[in-house]
Amino acid sequence: MDQQSLRDLQAPLKERYRSDPSAAVVTLRARGTLADDVTCNVETGRALVQAGLHPATGGAGVAVCSGDMLLQALVACAGVTMNAVATALGIELRGGSISAEGDLDFRGTLGVARDAPVGFSRIRLRFDVDTSASAEQCTKLRELTERYCVVYQTLKSSPPVDVSLNVE
Repeated sequence: MDQQSLRDLQAPLKERYRSDPSAAVVTLRARGTLADDVTCNVETGRALVQAGLHPATGGAGVAVCSGDMLLQALVACAGVTMNAVATALGIELRGGSISAEGDLDFRGTLGVARDAPVGFSRIRLRFDVDTSASAEQCTKLRELTERYCVVYQTLKSSPPVDVSLNVE
């Protein structure tokens, strides 16, 4: 997709959202079902993914780890966002890769040490791109990718999460 095609595609959406801000609010959903062997089957819209315990918590490594899935969601969102930003700015990306890694202290999730955090203590997101863009353009590309990446912004500024338990 080129710069003009992206603008043409997004222009009516942007106009609609400016005139009717409530039209821009969309509720995304995820769904899973509890399964055998301490797993959860997650519907992705394309396939069913079986999530389970990480080997560091006793898992066999057969089912995917939800922590890995979180990092994969970050990589996916950051990659799509960077491509869109580059296209909008007219920056040619000849190729590239995105990687994310995060540090977990599994003592927290296993309840071994109360002072150990449950969750990632640090996440690193890295872009390696093949481009002839100037240093200034690359800085702008990174800044706007951070600004508009939904998953990055959600991790950076965690929203409130409401939890409920319904018994059938």
